[in-house]
Amino acid sequence: INEGNQINWDIKQVNLINYFKEFDTTTKRPYKGRYIGSMVSDFHRTLLKGGIFMYPKDSKNPNGKLRFSFEASPLAFIVENAGGLASTGTERILDIIPSGIHQCVPLYIGSREDVKIAESFLKD
Repeated sequence: INEGNQINWDIKQVNLINYFKEFDTTTKRPYKGRYIGSMVSDFHRTLLKGGIFMYPKDSKNPNGKLRFSFEASPLAFIVENAGGLASTGTERILDIIPSGIHQCVPLYIGSREDVKIAESFLKD
């Protein structure tokens, strides 16, 4: 996640990031932050090493920034076939029926456990 955008996040997203930064040996936290700036490279690392890739919605992009059809959905297909999970934070990516070719969504993708934790922080 690009923490440079934190000023635009809502409190739920801030609390989620703070959770992953807290020290807790039973859950192997704190997590180390990695952000290359290339979604495919960041996702590839997450797929190999575990963890979670997050590209949340924010005040500048209230519907998220990643394109559903070209970015979120293809990676969701890959991660779920590898045993992981992909979500908007509130909805499974592969359950979405797109409303338009350039529809954007937030994306939380990676290990099933970490994505479920993210969803628990982001639910309404």
